[in-house]
Amino acid sequence: MATARKKAAPTNEQAGEAKPGLRILKKYPNRRLYDTQTSSYITLADVKRMVLEGVDFEVHDAKTQEDLTRAILLQIILEEETGGVPMFSTSSLAQIIRFYGHAMQGVMGGLLERQMQAFTDMQSRFTEQTPGMPFTPEAWTGLMGGYAEQSKTLMNQWQEQLKQAGVMFPFVPKK
Repeated sequence: MATARKKAAPTNEQAGEAKPGLRILKKYPNRRLYDTQTSSYITLADVKRMVLEGVDFEVHDAKTQEDLTRAILLQIILEEETGGVPMFSTSSLAQIIRFYGHAMQGVMGGLLERQMQAFTDMQSRFTEQTPGMPFTPEAWTGLMGGYAEQSKTLMNQWQEQLKQAGVMFPFVPKK
């Protein structure tokens, strides 16, 4: 999975101590991506393939060394959302945007991350418990029943956190 940093800090590669297994990609001003491991230029499709294969990588600006990993991942998501079947509805995208700059932005980010991890964990367990089973829509529908229960539990925990945060942040709207 890609690693991202908030600030452009000196990387291990710059300090001469590259993280084992971390692949460094460089983005040049001409918008081309260069894979330092293979010494070749790559496309966003190649980066997407790396994500799907679970390759740990970072994307750095070739000139400033700024970490651009998140920007590249968002670019891949944008391409996926504009072509084929989108994952996010217009309404859900609008709701996500509304959380930016809000006091609960960090809580929402954490919640989404935990939800994604719970879904990924459940998907892995399902795959392990049913080797050789084809992943049909019906199979995933059954899986989603278990996910809905886990999701409900996480939502209840989140609501409890919001209640506690209400004491600290009295301006948080209550339902």
